[in-house]
Amino acid sequence: MPKTMTQTQVRLDPQGRLVIPASLRKALGLTAGATVVARIEGGRLVLEQPETIWERITARFAHIPAYVSLADELIAERRAEAKREAHHPRAAAASRP
Repeated sequence: MPKTMTQTQVRLDPQGRLVIPASLRKALGLTAGATVVARIEGGRLVLEQPETIWERITARFAHIPAYVSLADELIAERRAEAKREAHHPRAAAASRP
Protein backbone atom coordinates (compact mmCIF):
# COMPACT_ATOMS: atom_id res chain seq x y z
CA MET A 1 0.00 0.00 0.00
CA PRO A 2 1.47 3.37 -0.98
CA LYS A 3 2.29 5.82 1.82
CA THR A 4 1.46 8.87 -0.32
CA MET A 5 -1.22 11.30 0.77
CA THR A 6 -4.35 10.85 -1.30
CA GLN A 7 -7.40 12.86 -0.43
CA THR A 8 -10.66 13.88 -1.96
CA GLN A 9 -13.83 15.45 -0.70
CA VAL A 10 -16.85 13.21 -0.16
CA ARG A 11 -20.41 14.09 0.74
CA LEU A 12 -22.87 12.16 2.88
CA ASP A 13 -26.10 11.22 1.14
CA PRO A 14 -29.49 11.91 2.78
CA GLN A 15 -29.30 8.53 4.61
CA GLY A 16 -25.89 9.45 6.09
CA ARG A 17 -23.90 7.12 3.83
CA LEU A 18 -20.71 8.01 2.05
CA VAL A 19 -19.11 6.44 -0.97
CA ILE A 20 -15.37 5.83 -0.96
CA PRO A 21 -14.23 7.20 -4.31
CA ALA A 22 -12.79 4.73 -6.82
CA SER A 23 -9.32 6.32 -6.68
CA LEU A 24 -9.10 5.74 -2.92
CA ARG A 25 -10.53 2.20 -3.15
CA LYS A 26 -7.98 1.39 -5.84
CA ALA A 27 -5.09 2.88 -3.81
CA LEU A 28 -6.08 0.70 -0.83
CA GLY A 29 -6.90 -2.39 -2.85
CA LEU A 30 -10.51 -2.39 -1.64
CA THR A 31 -12.99 -4.38 -3.68
CA ALA A 32 -16.74 -4.81 -3.45
CA GLY A 33 -17.67 -6.57 -0.23
CA ALA A 34 -14.42 -5.63 1.54
CA THR A 35 -14.61 -4.99 5.28
CA VAL A 36 -13.16 -1.90 6.90
CA VAL A 37 -13.10 -0.96 10.58
CA ALA A 38 -14.37 2.55 11.37
CA ARG A 39 -13.28 4.46 14.46
CA ILE A 40 -13.03 8.02 15.69
CA GLU A 41 -9.48 9.07 16.47
CA GLY A 42 -8.65 12.61 17.52
CA GLY A 43 -11.80 14.03 15.95
CA ARG A 44 -11.20 12.18 12.67
CA LEU A 45 -13.08 9.30 11.09
CA VAL A 46 -10.56 6.57 10.35
CA LEU A 47 -11.38 3.64 8.07
CA GLU A 48 -8.87 0.82 8.25
CA GLN A 49 -8.63 -2.68 6.87
CA PRO A 50 -8.57 -5.43 9.53
CA GLU A 51 -5.33 -6.78 8.04
CA THR A 52 -3.64 -3.41 8.55
CA ILE A 53 -4.76 -3.33 12.20
CA TRP A 54 -3.42 -6.85 12.73
CA GLU A 55 -0.07 -5.92 11.17
CA ARG A 56 0.24 -2.83 13.39
CA ILE A 57 -0.58 -4.77 16.58
CA THR A 58 1.78 -7.61 15.63
CA ALA A 59 4.60 -5.11 15.03
CA ARG A 60 3.90 -3.37 18.35
CA PHE A 61 4.44 -6.60 20.31
CA ALA A 62 7.08 -8.21 18.08
CA HIS A 63 9.82 -7.59 20.67
CA ILE A 64 8.07 -9.87 23.19
CA PRO A 65 9.33 -13.47 23.03
CA ALA A 66 6.71 -16.07 22.11
CA TYR A 67 7.18 -17.90 25.43
CA VAL A 68 6.18 -14.79 27.46
CA SER A 69 2.52 -14.57 28.48
CA LEU A 70 1.48 -10.96 29.05
CA ALA A 71 -1.74 -12.21 30.61
CA ASP A 72 0.20 -14.27 33.16
CA GLU A 73 2.43 -11.29 33.94
CA LEU A 74 -0.59 -9.04 34.47
CA ILE A 75 -2.24 -11.62 36.75
CA ALA A 76 0.97 -11.91 38.78
CA GLU A 77 1.19 -8.11 39.11
CA ARG A 78 -2.45 -7.86 40.27
CA ARG A 79 -1.95 -10.67 42.81
CA ALA A 80 1.15 -8.95 44.20
CA GLU A 81 -0.75 -5.67 44.44
CA ALA A 82 -3.67 -7.37 46.21
CA LYS A 83 -1.21 -8.95 48.65
CA ARG A 84 0.36 -5.55 49.40
CA GLU A 85 -3.09 -4.05 49.92
CA ALA A 86 -4.01 -6.84 52.33
CA HIS A 87 -0.92 -6.07 54.44
CA HIS A 88 -1.33 -2.28 54.25
CA PRO A 89 -5.08 -1.51 53.86
CA ARG A 90 -4.81 2.18 54.84
CA ALA A 91 -2.10 2.92 52.31
CA ALA A 92 -4.09 1.11 49.61
CA ALA A 93 -7.26 3.08 50.42
CA ALA A 94 -5.36 6.38 50.37
CA SER A 95 -3.91 5.65 46.93
CA ARG A 96 -7.30 5.02 45.32
CA PRO A 97 -8.91 7.90 43.36
